[in-house]
Amino acid sequence: MNDFFKELAKTLAQRWVGLLLVPGALFVVGALVGGRLGHAHALDLSMASQALTAATTSIAGRTGTVQAVVLVAVLLASAGVGLVVQAMTGVTRTLWLGRWPGAFLTARRIRKWEKRLRRRQELEAAQPADTRSASAQHKIDRAAARTNAVAMARPGRSTWMGDRIHAVEGIAAARYGLDLPFAWPRFWLTIPDTARAEITAANGAFAAAVTVASWAWPALLLGVLWWPAIVVALIVGTTGWVRGRAAITDLTSLAESTLDLYGCELAAAVGVETQRSTGPMEVDEGARVTAIFRKGR
Repeated sequence: MNDFFKELAKTLAQRWVGLLLVPGALFVVGALVGGRLGHAHALDLSMASQALTAATTSIAGRTGTVQAVVLVAVLLASAGVGLVVQAMTGVTRTLWLGRWPGAFLTARRIRKWEKRLRRRQELEAAQPADTRSASAQHKIDRAAARTNAVAMARPGRSTWMGDRIHAVEGIAAARYGLDLPFAWPRFWLTIPDTARAEITAANGAFAAAVTVASWAWPALLLGVLWWPAIVVALIVGTTGWVRGRAAITDLTSLAESTLDLYGCELAAAVGVETQRSTGPMEVDEGARVTAIFRKGR
């Protein structure tokens, strides 16, 4: 167990250094340089080089005690910025998942989704399945893909990422009669280790993307003094957002696959009889499982 905890501590330390301390140190250096240059000389590389040279020369000429104090101060400042960014991940996650008042945006997404859905339904009605040509099927598939690009089910959140999660919850309720927010902790205890590992990896990728994007917040703040920081903030935020969309796609696809593959195993674990031993549950079976989990709540 001692070896296990040593390896765990090493892994956590490496992740902390990679995600928080190193970017924090870069931010501290950028803040010192940017504060010195300001907007007027924002891209003056010569002035930036002189500022860094003067700072390093001044520190190098001091005693070892002073140098140690400066190093500790820089590390503490870097760690402090990293902790602030870690705290801001909650804000980033909330914005991405649409957990904020956004009725207008949600209504707009619903109208867009319904318009594309009607287009797909019109194409299907015009070309019945038994007489449908390959080109007609291709048009229908393209129309379905455009609908799914907005949301995998009727939108219920103000953001695309939020709707990916909302769609899985909606599918669980409509197709399997399962209240997923109540069922998921129990589901997690019954699915195989391989499935848990895949979902954990996807969730970790999403968490890392949120952390990357959250570095845009201090960069935006620095942009008040030094405008190139705003450009950095846009690049960092966009990079994290793109990674977040990819991770949330994997995460929700895996969660939906879990419902398809292991629903009956979840029902069996709580003593609900199902029509088959494996695969997804029927709606009435899921409703009985949900009643057990909700306990009247």
